[in-house]
Amino acid sequence: MSNFQMFRHIMNPGWTLGWTWAKKEVIWSMVGAQTTEQGDCSKFKGNVPHCCKKTPTVVDLLPGVPYNQQFSNCCKGGVVAAWGQDPSSAVSSFQVSIGLAGTSNKTVKLPKNFTLLGPGPGYTCGPAKVVPSTVFLTPDKRRKTQALMTWNVTCTYSQFLARKNPGCCVSLSSFYNETITPCPTCACGCQNKRNCVKSNSKRINMVGIHTPKKDNEPLLQCTHHMCPIRVHWHVKLNYKDYWRVKVAVTNFNYRMNYSLWTLAVQHPNLNNVTQVFSFDYKPLLPYESINDTGMFYGMKYFNDLLMEAGPTGNVQSEILLQKNQDTFTFKQGWAFPRKVYFNGEECMLPPPDSYPILPNSAPVNLLNFPAFVLTMLVMITVW
Repeated sequence: MSNFQMFRHIMNPGWTLGWTWAKKEVIWSMVGAQTTEQGDCSKFKGNVPHCCKKTPTVVDLLPGVPYNQQFSNCCKGGVVAAWGQDPSSAVSSFQVSIGLAGTSNKTVKLPKNFTLLGPGPGYTCGPAKVVPSTVFLTPDKRRKTQALMTWNVTCTYSQFLARKNPGCCVSLSSFYNETITPCPTCACGCQNKRNCVKSNSKRINMVGIHTPKKDNEPLLQCTHHMCPIRVHWHVKLNYKDYWRVKVAVTNFNYRMNYSLWTLAVQHPNLNNVTQVFSFDYKPLLPYESINDTGMFYGMKYFNDLLMEAGPTGNVQSEILLQKNQDTFTFKQGWAFPRKVYFNGEECMLPPPDSYPILPNSAPVNLLNFPAFVLTMLVMITVW
């Protein structure tokens, strides 16, 4: 299973893969994964298959399983990194031994009705298609062997299928205007308003309050936007040839830690990023001729884990960008992002007419230097 999405990974509790057998196949054994149910195997005497269900459901094994149950690229609890973040960790594999399926590529029938949860809904899988057989190299790399048959299944993700409302929102501010543009009200829907928790509530100190539920139901901090994630973009400083932005990501979900989180931003000045101070950064080129999208993610063992809501539930960084004097301006909200994605989910931006605006009295080249110099002229009259 390869995740080719550049900035959307499959996070905890991981992927769930299902399909429907074409005939009366059974799974004798599995390495690197397991089915969630065995099914009715009563017709088998002696050796009992691992799974006899017509529609098996497969999940990854957890880290630390015995070595004889492992397979290459397995046993990560179903967590699969985004391709743009770490291609080596964007793969999950397991091995299945199947019975009653046929013994040649003419008698084997392709499974159908593939489903993928990653970890929730949103993925739609197409039919299995036969492709050229996979070729394997022996350990000494001097001989090639070939699979009897290989097929691929492609699954695509849709945010509209995954959820009715966005899963994050964006707030904006700047040094040239005291106004802070908050996330839109009920940006992520207010259906959880009745069950939210105030930040000063004693409930958040109760034992087990931070334990995730099986259905991943969030426990949100009470806010006007009711989003589990808020991304704040602050235009911090302006220099002669550069300008600086501060980005902060805040978690308002008391039941969710975000490991391997990603933040993708579209802005025309991302074609000239000088330095990113405490996030890792990688430019994304959806169109080779346009370089206006970048992906930010946490540094390993430093801030690649966004903790649950509370004092430590945020990560932040600053970005230094070099100006293009032909296009740079603070007018009409140019300094703010066009689109923002957290973990592959598009965040709701405020309406453009609410963006912090440039004061009418400010010159176009506002604050070309971070400090002003005041010169006093003194006239001395000699009598």
